[in-house]
Amino acid sequence: MVLVQARVLDSTHLELARPIATGCGGNVFVVVTESTNADPERHQWLDGSSESLRSAYGDSEPEYTASMVRETNPGYGA
Repeated sequence: MVLVQARVLDSTHLELARPIATGCGGNVFVVVTESTNADPERHQWLDGSSESLRSAYGDSEPEYTASMVRETNPGYGA
């Protein structure tokens, strides 16, 4: 997979930042990522998620030692 940035010329044409190794008439897949900065609902979800994480893993979270572990996870750290 090759990631190439492109500038939108109009609603049906793109200008690639660099050439790609696909001949004329070849097919490519285009994934469009939309700007999320203008989406106020997304910011509300992110703020709520951050608050939940802070409350779950905040400064009051106890420190767990290896001796407190009842069952080890053999895949941990792998």
